[in-house]
Amino acid sequence: MAVSTSIPPHSSIPAIEAVAVTPSDSVNITKVARGLYIGGAGNASVVMENGDAVKFYGLLAGTILPVRCIRVNVNDTGGFTTTATNIVALF
Repeated sequence: MAVSTSIPPHSSIPAIEAVAVTPSDSVNITKVARGLYIGGAGNASVVMENGDAVKFYGLLAGTILPVRCIRVNVNDTGGFTTTATNIVALF
């Protein structure tokens, strides 16, 4: 029996790939992430898969944020700054 490598977006199957994220106001993550690992505590400005910008406050180190996103902004238009560090996108 062949093993399927296709993972539906709504799946709860653990991630099979990961890449370090450098926050940027213009450069997207290589593909849509299924979650973010937050290595260092802080806030994060995230652009969701549908283009909505969302602010997450008070994230703790070690948090896995279960969001489908395309970018982590450095700053958003309202002056909110991403202060969380060591962010890893999970696919």
